[in-house]
Amino acid sequence: MKHHLPAGSTADGPFGLVVTPEVAGWDRSGLRVLELSGSGHTFGTGEFEMLVLPLSGSCRVTCDGRSFDVQGRRSVFSRVTDFVYVPRDSEVTVTGTGRFALPAARCENRLTPRYGPAGDVPVELRGAGPASRQVNNLCTPEAFEADRLIACEVLTPGGCWSSYPPHKHDEDRPGECVLEEIYYFEVSGPSGLAYQRVYGTDERPVEVLAEVRGGDVVLVPHGWHGPSMAAPGYDLYYLNVMAGPSPERAWLICDDPAHAGVRATWAGRPADPRLPLTSTMEKAT
Repeated sequence: MKHHLPAGSTADGPFGLVVTPEVAGWDRSGLRVLELSGSGHTFGTGEFEMLVLPLSGSCRVTCDGRSFDVQGRRSVFSRVTDFVYVPRDSEVTVTGTGRFALPAARCENRLTPRYGPAGDVPVELRGAGPASRQVNNLCTPEAFEADRLIACEVLTPGGCWSSYPPHKHDEDRPGECVLEEIYYFEVSGPSGLAYQRVYGTDERPVEVLAEVRGGDVVLVPHGWHGPSMAAPGYDLYYLNVMAGPSPERAWLICDDPAHAGVRATWAGRPADPRLPLTSTMEKAT
């Protein structure tokens, strides 16, 4: 199984990226990126609940006879965006100009379509010093109702590490649950680059150390993942998409014991002063 998917390698029609559970070799998590230039595209959600999440641009989303106008943003580095949740077994039309992520989870229950205002997205700063990052909790269990889908954005200033210390979520046990995870990357600047690490155990091996650029994806079927390393001079964005088989929709992780002590070194230290990189207000050009 290939775990690093370079930008464009899974493109299909209006979708610049297509990662289905079948592509990833698992059961639940998926992601598409829809690219529109003033046109509309209609698709069925099938067994999947989804978000329509602008990476750039704005759109109108029509689902179940309701329409939602999404302000969106110029880029993932300009502001926190609004979004729309669309349920399984729906016909959805997205009309607009831009690039729109469709994080998806195969699910059992059909909820109602809903609009997620940017102002309601909890923005959290995690870590300290060179392990600082910003987390936009768009569709996490505490922030937004869904059946299976968990999705958040992480922004890491150039020179910092995030998804650190390395952690995993591949066992159902106290303090941990099974989640299949997709990392979708954007990097500031036309030459921007970053690195992503994933590693497993002797019993369940996986080995990734990938140089990633804008539009790349890394799949995490199991094992420890992190750090996500933003090269100096280039801010890093990634969209995390997760879903799993556990009855409870939860995001429970276990740190790699070899590096878990790093968290204790953050006490009393400030986050990187460049954070937050974005807010609900659009940055000036």
